[in-house]
Amino acid sequence: MSEHTAGADVGTADGTDHAKPTSSELLVVTGMSGAGRSTAANALEDLGWYVVDNLPPQMLHTLADLVSRTPQALPKLAVVIDVRGKALFSDMKETLAALEASDVDFSVLFLDAADEVLVSRYEHQRRPHPLQAGGRILDGIRAERALLTDLRESADVVLDTSGFNVHALSRAVADLFSTNGPVVLRLTVLSFGFKYGVPADANYVADVRFIPNPHWVPSLRPRTGKDDEVRDYVFQDEGPRQFVDRFVAMLEPVFTGYRTENKHYATIAIGCTGGKHRSVAVSEEVARRLAKLPLVTVNIQHRDMGRE
Repeated sequence: MSEHTAGADVGTADGTDHAKPTSSELLVVTGMSGAGRSTAANALEDLGWYVVDNLPPQMLHTLADLVSRTPQALPKLAVVIDVRGKALFSDMKETLAALEASDVDFSVLFLDAADEVLVSRYEHQRRPHPLQAGGRILDGIRAERALLTDLRESADVVLDTSGFNVHALSRAVADLFSTNGPVVLRLTVLSFGFKYGVPADANYVADVRFIPNPHWVPSLRPRTGKDDEVRDYVFQDEGPRQFVDRFVAMLEPVFTGYRTENKHYATIAIGCTGGKHRSVAVSEEVARRLAKLPLVTVNIQHRDMGRE
């Protein structure tokens, strides 16, 4: 997808320089029904994006072409596309291929959640799934997941909202899309516990269960990897320090490749058993190192730190 283009400096009569965008930024918001598209759209509107909801895919290229001609009018456009019109959605792959071949700067945000979470959300809202027809909610979810498989695999950002409430999802969207100006690579460093499952949206997963577990030290058990005492325990031996050094060094050429391929987002997941001590401490250190790299912004999240 097209590289973000920096604004050009334009002088005014009073001698003040202002940056005017030379291209609009287009974000396609899609994903599983019930995964939070409406919440994401509202968060984007709060960030100053112009949001178009439930756009037929066939109209996407026309709209993108229109705004690309007047980037000052709509510098940030978000388009929400879903399967409410299943017949129209069948052209989505061809539409994105046409955008890929054009000069339009666009990214795809795919919102996902575990099947059981989606079922629970639909039951709570007492609404049918748009594809369930005469079957169960789970039948509709499975049909939709099969329909969206290719789109999920090609998305720039896959955001798993299974553990999010409305406020957490809004914050996650803000962390990803609130930056002003061009950002080459936005990284999320995510700590987690393997016993709660591997994050579905991770690009890279690191296992730090080789480090002695602070859980078995009574004075450290109630603390987290953000506390100095736990961090000192985790990094007291050379092995964990070498791991962080080599892990960050391994990622640097990966990020170079991402930039070459115009990939703007990545999630680095680091897991231990419960997601409270080792993974948190290592994630904090990895995030601190990655933040020093050029043309990178880093957001850190601790998925399971608050669990019992």
